[in-house]
Amino acid sequence: MFVIEDELHGELQDGKFATLQDAISELKRIAKIPWDQAPNKAPCQSWRTCGRNYAVIDYDESCSPWKELSRTYVLDVSAAGVKWDMNP
Repeated sequence: MFVIEDELHGELQDGKFATLQDAISELKRIAKIPWDQAPNKAPCQSWRTCGRNYAVIDYDESCSPWKELSRTYVLDVSAAGVKWDMNP
């Protein structure tokens, strides 16, 4: 199972994904949303100078708590723009 996390703020985004490609497809959708609108607007007081750093995490959910199998840094969104950390 894959989830999307904003690493800067420790926030999981809504949804679980069956494949890495499904999670990346969701990030492609998120990348089209302006940086100052949800879900890209950072939750902190300094959101105007902050941003989101999205990673896709693969978890083994058969364990309790879930066991992290891998973490892939994918996308940064801020006032400076969108930066892909991988080729989607």
